[in-house]
Amino acid sequence: MAAEAPTVADPPRGGDGGRGARWRRRRPAGTDPADGDPPRPRSWRDGAGRWRRGKLVVLAALALSAVMLLHSRIPNAIGNIGSLVQTFLPWFGLLVPVLLVCALFSRSITAVAAVTVSALVWMNLFAGLLVDKTGEGGALTVVSHNVDAENPDPTATARQLMETDADLIALQEMPRGELAQYAATLGEEYSYAAVEGTVGLWSRYPLTDTEPVDLGLGWTRALRTTATVPEFGDMAVYVAHLPSVRVQFRAGFTAGQRDDSANRLARAIADDPHERAILLGDLNGTMNDRSLAPLTSQLRSTQGAAGAGFGFTFPSEFPVTRIDHILVREVEPVSSWSLPVTGSDHRPVAARLDP
Repeated sequence: MAAEAPTVADPPRGGDGGRGARWRRRRPAGTDPADGDPPRPRSWRDGAGRWRRGKLVVLAALALSAVMLLHSRIPNAIGNIGSLVQTFLPWFGLLVPVLLVCALFSRSITAVAAVTVSALVWMNLFAGLLVDKTGEGGALTVVSHNVDAENPDPTATARQLMETDADLIALQEMPRGELAQYAATLGEEYSYAAVEGTVGLWSRYPLTDTEPVDLGLGWTRALRTTATVPEFGDMAVYVAHLPSVRVQFRAGFTAGQRDDSANRLARAIADDPHERAILLGDLNGTMNDRSLAPLTSQLRSTQGAAGAGFGFTFPSEFPVTRIDHILVREVEPVSSWSLPVTGSDHRPVAARLDP
């Protein structure tokens, strides 16, 4: 019987001192060396790696949550950045789905959790506005509209507002040369009118004690009058157009003049002898803007109390913010909404009220 040939080991890998041969001999039976080394056992580091993924998404989501939660603490010292953020605060919610896609793409549980927190913060701030709170009825219907000094057809705009069958119609930014057109058209159905400077009010009910309100501008953009309305009695009605704001690269959000005018208007309303009061106008700021706090702290927004959605009004073709308002004191909002586009760059706003 021939002697069995000796087994020859695989040649050692260069420089390993024969360790490669010994490793190959120790492979489990049936393992093909061509398949490579056996898989490394799982360790706690593998799980930790999942938590480390998407760090940038986590940081972005936490920053977004902080801005939304602490928006009232963002300082206005530099370029009124706090007011600028608050003006467009609802739109920060658009970042949530973007961050969510990034979190899912990174396959990070931590990132998904952080984005979920951002979504909950946004919903806490604004979900209530998305609920339809409009009611039926209302003893008094009011409309307010910045008609735009460059409106190409004042008569058509006035007739469009009259179609709402409102009891009170307040207009802002009326050029002196077009005042007669607005007055003639609205006068067909409204027996009472109060006009001061570039603002006016047309009413089905008597108006008395009309006077301008000094906004510190050197010309008149606000008025105060007393309306005697059945079921409401005598109540103060203010029509105002606060100064415009600008977003500029170097100066930031320039709103100092508006803020001063808002303070003057707020003092006039606070000192008014009538408990019931309505403010109709273009305030060039949102209800979130802290600079309007002197007004919003003593008056309720009809849109917030009895509207559906954000009710954006500017710019008219694609509104991104609500700067036109109906604010009330000791009056109950029943419903509130924005009206269709007119010849203005603002959309009108309307509300139905009960005493």
